[in-house]
Amino acid sequence: MTHPTPVREAARVVAIEAARAYVATIRPIDLTNPGVLVGHLMAAETLLMDIVATHAETAETAETEGAA
Repeated sequence: MTHPTPVREAARVVAIEAARAYVATIRPIDLTNPGVLVGHLMAAETLLMDIVATHAETAETAETEGAA
């Protein structure tokens, strides 16, 4: 489903700002605690997947429009 450009741009901004906010709140990480490390990695992975998803629709749309 292709959303209007302002909606796509807003989704991108929200995803990127969520990642920035998460990174800004990370305190010094205890590198000896594997549970904490895994938690941070999982959270970062989820945020990165959200960012990729907001940009993937644009790439698909560009390919479709370029083929037409």
